[in-house]
Amino acid sequence: MRSEPFKIIALGFLLVVLGFVLALMMTVRVIDPSFFLGFITYISSFGGLFLGMIGTALYVRDQRRRE
Repeated sequence: MRSEPFKIIALGFLLVVLGFVLALMMTVRVIDPSFFLGFITYISSFGGLFLGMIGTALYVRDQRRRE
């Protein structure tokens, strides 16, 4: 159970990085920007941030239970 928050935080981090890289590649015109790709980039960044916050809350909850 201890490693579950870290897995959620890592997944969130990867999604945020993916969103950033896709947005950067669309800005530099390495890949052609489209509405669908912009939507995927936004959802990836938002979902990654959300998962990171949930993982952090789970980690804090586990730490408080141990005290």
